[in-house]
Amino acid sequence: MFAAYAARIDRDQPLNGLELGERPAPEARPGWTTVNVKAASLNHHDLWSLRGVGLGEDKLPMILGCDAAGIDQDGNEVVLHSVIGQTGYGVGPREGRSILTEKYQGTFAEQVTVPEWNVLPKPKELSFEEAACLPTAWLTAYRMLFTNAGVRPGDSVLVQGAGGGVATAAIVLGKAAGLRVFATSRDEAKRKRALELGAVEAVETGARLPQKVDAVIETVGAATWSHSIKSLRPGGTVVISGATSGDRPSHAELTRVFFLELKIVGSTMGSKDELEDLLAFCAATGVRPVIDETLPLDRAREGFERMEAGGQFGKIVLTV
Repeated sequence: MFAAYAARIDRDQPLNGLELGERPAPEARPGWTTVNVKAASLNHHDLWSLRGVGLGEDKLPMILGCDAAGIDQDGNEVVLHSVIGQTGYGVGPREGRSILTEKYQGTFAEQVTVPEWNVLPKPKELSFEEAACLPTAWLTAYRMLFTNAGVRPGDSVLVQGAGGGVATAAIVLGKAAGLRVFATSRDEAKRKRALELGAVEAVETGARLPQKVDAVIETVGAATWSHSIKSLRPGGTVVISGATSGDRPSHAELTRVFFLELKIVGSTMGSKDELEDLLAFCAATGVRPVIDETLPLDRAREGFERMEAGGQFGKIVLTV
């Protein structure tokens, strides 16, 4: 079957390790099901995999892709939950959790196999392309906002780095949930798009906000960390799920953290139950993922190049 896969690890030039071509179709295994992929979306996790983060040389070649929507063996339209092992379903009870492409082959292929437990019905209101955007970036944003930040309608939230998949999702979900959303970006066009999606104000990265916020959604890391901490009200929460600019900020702002009793919460992906809630939320409210570009699988390299350059606003989707 045709697939986009990591053939080599290159920490400095990750796309050097990306190959497009034939790979073996997945083999049947007890408790697992094979899904014919209709759409799959890119995540920064795929670039990190090509750099060898979470993916060892001994696992190569590895088909990339965490997210997918498609048709299962019984003809049902489905969405995949990307985390395998945390519950023991389909794997040994002692197996720790991993995301597709870390231990098991991913979704940038004509077919993918996952534990039966990891398959959820796709709401008829969502297209395959829209549904394929949800299991990683949008689920991460959903958990960051409503589980780990614990915000409620009327609260205020700062979303750092408008344009990325998680950040875009947080703006849209926050607006739909009645939050007062602020956003930052270095790019004027991305700030304008953030306003169109429902942010009440979009400012340049590092600029002072008109008010202190209840929570910050942080995926950028070192470049915005100090600004995130300074933007919180006393007792506020910063939730971090990524560090695309690095994980070692020059100023940790520890004095502010303890003096203002701020909370710092790490967040990774989300549960199957949360994904089910997110699917229902999108179906019921009309909220839809923001798709930057849709490409056929054989043009996957173009999608990777666009994501690496940081030019996208929203998700890049590959179709099979």
